[in-house]
Amino acid sequence: MLEVIPGILEKDWNEIERKLNLAKSFAKTVQIDIIDGKFAPNATFLDPKPFAKYAKDLFLEVHLMVEDPIRYLDSFAKAGFKRFIGHIEKMPDQKEFIVKGEELGEIGLAVDGPTPLNLIKVPYQDLDCLLLMAVKAGQSGQVFNPEYLKKIETLRSDKNNLQIPIEVDGGVNCETILSARDKGINRFVSTNFIFGAENPQEQFNLLNSSLTK
Repeated sequence: MLEVIPGILEKDWNEIERKLNLAKSFAKTVQIDIIDGKFAPNATFLDPKPFAKYAKDLFLEVHLMVEDPIRYLDSFAKAGFKRFIGHIEKMPDQKEFIVKGEELGEIGLAVDGPTPLNLIKVPYQDLDCLLLMAVKAGQSGQVFNPEYLKKIETLRSDKNNLQIPIEVDGGVNCETILSARDKGINRFVSTNFIFGAENPQEQFNLLNSSLTK
């Protein structure tokens, strides 16, 4: 199943809430980007509690661009998040993160654009999803880098890995979504392309229409 997922990367709760209210009218899933200022130079809104009132209307996914992401799992689960994706680059123990996340919902690992997949130390079969960055993680509005997705070819060439849902994040638009799909991506996270326009729903629909080409 192919799915377009609106992404929200913001420092201000009012702006996050504005986007959540827009997204719930046209999307089923929303990804919330969390950055702690250590994984990347900037930082986002970090308090999970205000998201709780949207957990019934949306399937909330958190993208943890943080140091030791396991520390965030319980609090975001309590706020109603159902899918937890942590970056391996600052993750001390991948197995521990996966085991803990499985108790709370769907669990996945994220790999930054320049990071090779051989740094994943757990079986793909233990994951509910994998997220690949098509940019250097940390900032919205960057240009999609197709070189970062070449790593998926080896992964998908193994028949044991054909079923794992793979997300791409960074620079997704009506053109890049096609090259990502053709490499075996199932989910497409779009932040700036959707919410940087006057009509986010129209942009969301354009992405979905592109996937049928």
